Amino acid sequence: MVADGKPDFGIRMKRQREERGVSLRRIADATKISVSALEALERNDISRLPGGIFSRAFVRSYAIEIGLDPEQTVRDFLVQFPHDSVTVGSPHVRHEDLDPPRRSDRWGTVLTALAISVLIGVILFLTLTARQ
Repeated sequence: MVADGKPDFGIRMKRQREERGVSLRRIADATKISVSALEALERNDISRLPGGIFSRAFVRSYAIEIGLDPEQTVRDFLVQFPHDSVTVGSPHVRHEDLDPPRRSDRWGTVLTALAISVLIGVILFLTLTARQ
């Protein structure tokens, strides 16, 4: 179950499909997605789906076939499965919100820039003193 009290994603999709009388075979024929991948989606077994944009494309295609808003369905999918294997490249997810940079990463950037500046200064100093 999802925290807001709605049944999980796969169960909602299966219920919608069954209420509309649409078979998995019909969806598979229309979308060229295998029945086994569609069954995995209904079971929330995302390990059986291809990653990234392809998983979201499967969800979008499935939603269209059962008459749901495809973009909202993808957003619901990403809420339940915020894993990198699913969210990578998604315009619906701001990755910096999921994993903010650590303070040490910022200091590393500052120290690297400082080291490069010092190195450039040393090279310029040596070049100018060698000409004299």
